[in-house]
Amino acid sequence: MRPIAILQHESTQGPGVLLDHLDKNSLPYRLISPASDGNAPVDASKFGGIVVLGSDHCVNETLPWIEDEQALLQDAIRRDVPILGHCFGAQMLARAMGAKVSRNICANIGWSPIWVTPHAQQRMGLPRQVTIFNWHYDTFDIPAGATRTMYGSHCLNKGFLRGRHWAFQGHLEVTEASVTNWCAAGRAELRRAHGPAVQSEMQILKGLHERIQALHLIAEQTYHAWTRQLDRPVFVALSAASSYA
Repeated sequence: MRPIAILQHESTQGPGVLLDHLDKNSLPYRLISPASDGNAPVDASKFGGIVVLGSDHCVNETLPWIEDEQALLQDAIRRDVPILGHCFGAQMLARAMGAKVSRNICANIGWSPIWVTPHAQQRMGLPRQVTIFNWHYDTFDIPAGATRTMYGSHCLNKGFLRGRHWAFQGHLEVTEASVTNWCAAGRAELRRAHGPAVQSEMQILKGLHERIQALHLIAEQTYHAWTRQLDRPVFVALSAASSYA
């Protein structure tokens, strides 16, 4: 099976529990760091799936590695190589599908409830309402031909799917350690941020263990549903007679 490309852009925004899922199911992957490398692969045929993680950058920035990623995602869409986008990755997928990415009405940082559409409940096996972790300022329009999967009080478009390509405007992959480290690294940013959907570091870390445990159940269900779509190698058993023909 071709490896799943995991595009990571920030040290504090790693693949987290996604790696646990891939390892547990013996799914090969390749970690790629476009922001630090300065470039990204553009040929999607080398991969069985593509995962795009979060970033401190905006998808509308004119950086070589962002343009490479756009080319990779557009190639994956043409070849129907499944894509899974988290936050920045969701915005990148929306942009690759021709949708607009722009500033949200307010910053969305911390834990918040979101609602899952009936179609997504059935497709992903999720409950009607879940609580996810967020850290974003931008939002996307729903691309042509795609279906909204999640929506929130302060950000309407929290997710969409189109075929085997799924996007989440939030973070399902985080762990206790990654949230703690992210808050520490972004302490100055948290002090500057304000608005009805912004939590303080204290609010984010309160009850963190229980919040992460609940999120991991949602993440595992979602990752299982997405990886189930991946193309697997087909093995044909040969009979004893044909083996010696």
